[in-house]
Amino acid sequence: MFSKGKKDKFSDLLLNIISNLQQTTKFCVEQDISNHHELQIFLENVKEFESAGDEFIQRITKELNQTFITPIDREDILQLALHIDDVLDGIEHIAALFEMYSVTSLTDQMKKFLSITHQCAAEISEAVTLLSLKKLQSIPAHSLKLKEHEANSDNLLRTAVKNLFATEKDPIKIIQYKDIYESLEGIVDNCRKVAITLDSIVMKNA
Repeated sequence: MFSKGKKDKFSDLLLNIISNLQQTTKFCVEQDISNHHELQIFLENVKEFESAGDEFIQRITKELNQTFITPIDREDILQLALHIDDVLDGIEHIAALFEMYSVTSLTDQMKKFLSITHQCAAEISEAVTLLSLKKLQSIPAHSLKLKEHEANSDNLLRTAVKNLFATEKDPIKIIQYKDIYESLEGIVDNCRKVAITLDSIVMKNA
């Protein structure tokens, strides 16, 4: 178990991973894209965050391979890190879709999805911080919140697609925006997988 009052390399690495994720989602919700140049800069910045996340995954994998005794099951540490990285990969995929489809004006639904992702990142951060402090009993509340966000994103997807078909006449744009909406919802699905992994860790170590 992660130790109270004592620095643990796996705890530190997980905290670095979630800090990078939070910085990414904060960057996304704060950006005001209005032209192709800003869209390109947006993608380049998100790619940098994603590359930093990949480096953290490489480091934590290396540490797991070199450490005989881990604070919790090594499989759980790796799975938690990988699911958080999946969220980051999803954000990079969205940034690439924005650039590929030349989306220089985000719809209200796109902004709402990004806001939900940012809220999810905050819940993941709180939960992993509690894990590092060995406060497992407080983690389920954050897991529950992540699942609520995922349910809300399901509803948002249905609303967004329904509105898209009702208002958009360009069939190409319908295909593009539907792809974006489904990919945005997929990011929140990955946040739910983080919640499930956290629940499993709590159950095993409580």
